Amino acid sequence: MSGSDLADGLVRNEDDVVRCWWGAGDDAGYRVYHDDEWGMPVTDDVRLFEKLCLEGFQAGLAWITILRKRERFREVFAGFDPEVVASFGPGDVDRLLTDPGIIRHRGKIEATIANARATLALRDTGTPLPAFVWSHRPEKHRPPRSHADWPTQTPESVALSKALRKDGFRFVGPTTAYAAMQACGIVNDHLATCPARKPTERALASARLPV
Repeated sequence: MSGSDLADGLVRNEDDVVRCWWGAGDDAGYRVYHDDEWGMPVTDDVRLFEKLCLEGFQAGLAWITILRKRERFREVFAGFDPEVVASFGPGDVDRLLTDPGIIRHRGKIEATIANARATLALRDTGTPLPAFVWSHRPEKHRPPRSHADWPTQTPESVALSKALRKDGFRFVGPTTAYAAMQACGIVNDHLATCPARKPTERALASARLPV
């Protein structure tokens, strides 16, 4: 990682910006993701479906691996339109398993298809995926001040994981669920002194939330 450590969890990059440790690597795209996307509220059905699935693909891997392959994921999974992905069959699974531009893991590919079908099933019951996921937003969430304050899961992510799996979602364990909550702005886990924290808070305050 480039830059110099300032405090537990903060790193200064060569662009003189102090960021959360995980977003301060050498990859400029990673820094842009940290600064402009991670933690911003996601309330759109398609984008939230994408986030959940990509966090599932990330399990056991570094997020930068997924980020570098994200555009190809979007291409082969029809922009993560759940209506299209839900129609995928065994031939599509075989096709995806031969694509070097994504993570060729049968279980995760099949989980994405199952998750698309579960998303449509939720919609049919009158509870769109965004409302379902955002209903697990904690009432209070203390700003993390150091790396040690960052949990890997919370009671809310455990509850979300359990609810998702009950409704047919796969690869959505409590840790994956919490990572999705962080990525989608359901919790703002930028460190308290990270410059990206306040813009994220402002975006959340102005967002039209699905609950």
